This record gives sequence, structure tokens and C-alpha cells, in this order.
Amino acid sequence: MKFVKEENEERRDYIFQKNTKTRIGTRLIVVILILLIIAVAVSGIFLELF
Repeated sequence: MKFVKEENEERRDYIFQKNTKTRIGTRLIVVILILLIIAVAVSGIFLELF
């Protein structure tokens, strides 16, 4: 099983396809996770838990 499939490859056993949708989706998820981590850290500092 392959993790990332190239756009011009003919296969069916892959998890992600290397195309524009996958790149945008990956970047969006990473940005949201970073924002959540920052929000947790800021709330911890604000509430003096750290």
C-alpha cells in the first residue's frame, strides 16, 4: 500500500493523492492545529496554569 499517489499513476491502493485538494486540505488542517495549540497555551498563561 502506498501512502501518496502521484497524479499520473494508475493505482488503487493509496491513502492520499498528490493534487491541489490534498495540498490545500493538509495546509488547512495544519494551520487549524497550530491555532488550537496557540489558543491552549494562551489560555493556560491567562489562567496562570503554566
